[in-house]
Amino acid sequence: MGTVWRSQGYSVEESRNYRRELQLRLTGLKQACTQVRGSSSQARDALRRHFSELQGAATRLLAARLAQLVSQVDALEENSLRPLTALDVACVSAQLDDSVLDVLKEKVVGHGSVSSHPPVQIVELQERPGAMLVRWAKDAYVGGDYEVVVVHLDPHAEHLFRVSARGDGCSSWSPWSIPQAGSTSLAPHEWSPGTDGYILSSRRNIAMRCDSAPSHCPVLYSNAPTYCCGQTLTFKVSTAGQADHRDGVGVCVERESGQETLQRDQAVCISTKGAVFVNGKEMTNRLPALALGSAVTFDMEVIALFPAGNNNNLSEGGANIKIRVTIGCGSREVVFDWPLETPVDGLFFGCCFAHTGWKVLVY
Repeated sequence: MGTVWRSQGYSVEESRNYRRELQLRLTGLKQACTQVRGSSSQARDALRRHFSELQGAATRLLAARLAQLVSQVDALEENSLRPLTALDVACVSAQLDDSVLDVLKEKVVGHGSVSSHPPVQIVELQERPGAMLVRWAKDAYVGGDYEVVVVHLDPHAEHLFRVSARGDGCSSWSPWSIPQAGSTSLAPHEWSPGTDGYILSSRRNIAMRCDSAPSHCPVLYSNAPTYCCGQTLTFKVSTAGQADHRDGVGVCVERESGQETLQRDQAVCISTKGAVFVNGKEMTNRLPALALGSAVTFDMEVIALFPAGNNNNLSEGGANIKIRVTIGCGSREVVFDWPLETPVDGLFFGCCFAHTGWKVLVY
């Protein structure tokens, strides 16, 4: 009897799950129908409004041209009647042809179009710390950018994202894409407050080098080791100042107080002049110098993890972990392996500028 009841209870639970699934599908179907009907209604209204405006504009242009020509006829008539001689008698006429109708017909026949989908569609939403990476369809869009990072987002707050496109030489934008809902569960990156020589924004994701410490300015670190392998860390230069060989942005294992540069052991960085340093040593390959609008990206992944005492790591100077690092700036990037002595759950990021005028956004 107990077996029968367990079997019946399992069937009831299955039925409930199936019912919930059907309800979700029904809700999705209703939303899809609402979207089709709503967008169709909006498209009809847009077409009627646009062509009504065109008709009004064309009527006004034709009326203005008619008034101009009639005014010319009136002037010719008045001038021709005084003084009137038998040798010079005017015969006022109007020269008209139908070519304008052919041109108008050619333009009207090809004017406007309708589509079941907007020309640009969002294909991916990827969460970032306090931000969202939005990518749109490449097959329906031709342009220089296919993604954008939307910053200043609060964690776990749902947002709606949509995109629109505009062709070269066009003044009007395309219809909006279908809205996509998304949220980020990752807390935003923050600079550590209280460091001499720097002013932070209210969200602590923007740091500006000020003149409160003109002769001595330590490295500004993140508030916590929030950068993890597998993520993309971006530094965006909002304003640029004078470059110095000690300057740079990068990541490190530990925060070392008193340091005035990230060009040291257990750290990787790019200087404002484009030089790349790994554990304090400068690489041969260089990246473009940092300037207004520059975006520097750090991507890392663990490629090797050696047990303590493993002889395989002797060539790395006793390193127990190896991280593949990709630093990008502009259209160029450098790739290298970064040996570390111990595995880490998260890394600090930092920046250092000897002169004022630098402002950096991190996300």
